[in-house]
Amino acid sequence: MAFLVHPRPDVAQPTATGRRVLMAVDDRAEDADGPKEACGVFGIWAPGQPVSHLVYLGLFALQHRGQESAGIAVCDGDKIVVDKDMGLVSTIFDEHRIAALTGHAAIGHTRYSTTGASTWANAQPVFRSADAHHFALAHNGNLTNTRELASESGVSAAGLGSDSDLVAELLTAELTSGTAPTLPEALHRVLPRLVGAFSLTVMSGDAVIGVRDPNGFRPLFLGRLSEGWVLASETPALDVVGATLVREVEPGEIVVISASGVRSMRFAPKSHRQSFCSFEHVYFARPDGVLGGQNVHRVRQRMGMALARIAPAAADVVVPIPDSSVPGAQGYAQESGIPYVDGFVKNRYIGRTFIAPTPELRRRAVRIKLNPVRGNVEGKRVVVIEDSIVRGTTLRETLGMLRNAGVLEIHLRVLSPPYRWPCFYGMDTVDRAQLLAAAHSVDEIREIFGVDSLAYLDMDSMVEAIGSAVGGGLCTACLTGDYPTPLGPEQTMLL
Repeated sequence: MAFLVHPRPDVAQPTATGRRVLMAVDDRAEDADGPKEACGVFGIWAPGQPVSHLVYLGLFALQHRGQESAGIAVCDGDKIVVDKDMGLVSTIFDEHRIAALTGHAAIGHTRYSTTGASTWANAQPVFRSADAHHFALAHNGNLTNTRELASESGVSAAGLGSDSDLVAELLTAELTSGTAPTLPEALHRVLPRLVGAFSLTVMSGDAVIGVRDPNGFRPLFLGRLSEGWVLASETPALDVVGATLVREVEPGEIVVISASGVRSMRFAPKSHRQSFCSFEHVYFARPDGVLGGQNVHRVRQRMGMALARIAPAAADVVVPIPDSSVPGAQGYAQESGIPYVDGFVKNRYIGRTFIAPTPELRRRAVRIKLNPVRGNVEGKRVVVIEDSIVRGTTLRETLGMLRNAGVLEIHLRVLSPPYRWPCFYGMDTVDRAQLLAAAHSVDEIREIFGVDSLAYLDMDSMVEAIGSAVGGGLCTACLTGDYPTPLGPEQTMLL
């Protein structure tokens, strides 16, 4: 028997404790053109351990990867329970809710939707019941051949909320057709058909499975507990649950964790063109994480040092736009000899769900999130370090706050090259018309921001700073327009 537990009020009935339970259902989303995710995934196999509590801690460590919804699926015997909702991990789960999720294995998900439909129906993990098979799935990444796969497989696009739903449908079809008697075998048949970015955790009654696409776009790590195993998008999630890093899941690999231990199989060879997302280093990953055996904080420092060499400025202080730019600003200050100062205080109690219904309130909301430290910047020439410029809307307001705080000069330095092309692998930049650098030169962008000088890190310097931190190549499609996988017509029309 498989259960799905969730608070969706239109289909579930409240219990005496205020929770709502829906039994043996498949949670298919309503939005056919649903969102593509840049998310965090977690998985654990640890019989006898409080797996839901450990997933809860792991999702906290991955909260930066997705702040719109979160969910946990647990397996106890042949029963799977999924509990998910909109909001932050801390607002969804409390002690009682976590205590009710018991089992020997679990997976979790934090979601950041990269298009407009941020709804309960698109929250994960997704659940499917296929004859005698029940499984839950969590996905980080984005496929580029979703419509083609749906058409070939006879799956109705109207019933799919995301490419994650499509993967679940394809697996269900394999399990019910008899062509794949087990979930690993179904994955082995389905995964070679997928094009794009996908790091998955999948759970059935007898296994927790980790998967990484052949290009290796998104990270996935395997960790060891004293009495179990863990999968996570980033190494800090392993740290917080007390797991020891074993290794990264290889591109094109399926890792199956079960009562018999860990076994590995390949569903595809590593792509001849390894394409680890460069923005994992620029922006996504936590600075205390490790990618390719090197600390992310140190990689960002190297970017800042390189930027100081190629784009020096006559200034009094170096100021980061917190938080991801902090290591780069430290590197710039170290290389240039210009003192590093905190130019902003960040309000850590405001999340993505802050409501600002009018343009004026949205402008004020920027100050709620960031406020200048006037005493550190007033009357000074300031080098402002930013990790990237995508749309530039918030940055314009932030730089305006510095001007109002009495800054004499602003020299804007960016830790990545100009962002000119849509990302179809899990970032919220599919509309090229919204990308500032796609339509404007560097000098025009300088004028738009009203800064005294503007410089970006060049491609060679960025690749050099990151290159030693990954085992293969980098995906720089958003910077170059050179996409490492074939694009479908729905993506090509957006270029």
